[in-house]
Amino acid sequence: MLIAIVDFATTAADRPAALSHLDAEAVHVRAMTGNVAYRVYASREDDTRVTIVHEWADEASFEGYLGSAAFASSGEVVRPMMTGAPVSRRFHAEPLATSA
Repeated sequence: MLIAIVDFATTAADRPAALSHLDAEAVHVRAMTGNVAYRVYASREDDTRVTIVHEWADEASFEGYLGSAAFASSGEVVRPMMTGAPVSRRFHAEPLATSA
């Protein structure tokens, strides 16, 4: 499994538009082959911060996402709203358990 965490900031005024776009793209990302989860979080402590957490079955699925129209669209719309470079961390993970 591959987990990607992306953190970035916008202005407080732009954050609602960034979140709205990412929320709209979520349905497309979640439908992609190999996507396990895609979550967008707005910081509770800072009204400029956004975090995206992705879970993918494997690296190839994540690479497919990086080449997708959804990824390109998010870059075109959200990146100009960012006040600095996004920080992306990627991890290989093995689930130990899943419980409901």
